[in-house]
Amino acid sequence: MASFEDRELLQKEDIRLIKKFDLKFSGPDSWPLFRSYRPGYHPLYLTGEEASYLTLCLWQAIDVALRFKADSEMLTPPKENHYLVRVPKTYKTGLSWRDMWMEPLPLEKGEIITEPIDEVRLEKIKKRIPYHQGVWEVDFFYYLTPIKEKEERPFYPYITLWVEQHSGFILSHDLAKPAECISEFQGQFLKLAENYKTLPQEILVRKEETFTLLEPITSELGIKLRRVKRLRMLEDAQASMFRFTADEKI
Repeated sequence: MASFEDRELLQKEDIRLIKKFDLKFSGPDSWPLFRSYRPGYHPLYLTGEEASYLTLCLWQAIDVALRFKADSEMLTPPKENHYLVRVPKTYKTGLSWRDMWMEPLPLEKGEIITEPIDEVRLEKIKKRIPYHQGVWEVDFFYYLTPIKEKEERPFYPYITLWVEQHSGFILSHDLAKPAECISEFQGQFLKLAENYKTLPQEILVRKEETFTLLEPITSELGIKLRRVKRLRMLEDAQASMFRFTADEKI
């Protein structure tokens, strides 16, 4: 992303680069800011590859903007849901660009691949915990504070929260990298059942992904699994957790 911001929003590295190239900017919304945004990760400075790609994007944005200035009808699509796209073709002398009207592909949901369930572990839980009681609520969401490990890019971990519906008691909370949250989710539930030596009569979830991950386990353990629009006790626990995090920063 390239944007123009107030000077106060720039970091030391941004100012250092501006001074290095002896560039001059003044006034509000006049200072260039370049950032890389990736799902689950903290905004960061561009890599060399990202900078090269963004440079191409900016040149094409300039091309389209100048032509639009002269012809305000040029972005009117010939068909509904079509958008003007600048398409490159590679030649020995470099890239050649042309206009194309294109329709976006339908959004495809990523397939949730579940790990094979440990049947032996499930049988042990069935024998050790024959009775079911209470209702649990569960959800996973991004934690508001980024975490940095060694030289890796700071990321926002997923937190999985298990709450007992009647009391609002937090049964368990687990932090995981975004890429690992799904793969670890089923194991977290089995570990929770083993530690508490109890199973709920029913589990309430909000997301389709959570339902898909839990269904193979709950069906084997005889637990009712249900999707709902709201998880009221879990939302209260989540809000309290975020307030606590905010107070720590102050």
